[in-house]
Amino acid sequence: MTVLELVEALGLQVFAMPDPAREVCGAYAGDLLSWVMRRAQADGAWLTIMSNRNIVSVATLTDVAAIILTEGVPPDDTVAELAGARGVNLLGSGRDTLETGAALLKLLGA
Repeated sequence: MTVLELVEALGLQVFAMPDPAREVCGAYAGDLLSWVMRRAQADGAWLTIMSNRNIVSVATLTDVAAIILTEGVPPDDTVAELAGARGVNLLGSGRDTLETGAALLKLLGA
């Protein structure tokens, strides 16, 4: 499933989507950045409530396909612009993390 297909299927808000054709092959939920750096998988969607600019760096290091901010959390000022500039898809969901993750895993057939 591509990032664009994920956006459409889950009704996600787009904050930055420089690579809509990027394939999403899994998911990881976590808010402790050092923990996410060690555990998030490349090509997965990372679900978090963290919204500061450090998420863009972690997404770049882990090579996730997208960050999904859950719980209706908006990105901090300039984070969306930074994500777009660094090629990171940054999306948002009004649902809580568990509900968003469950819907995502169902779509991925996991």
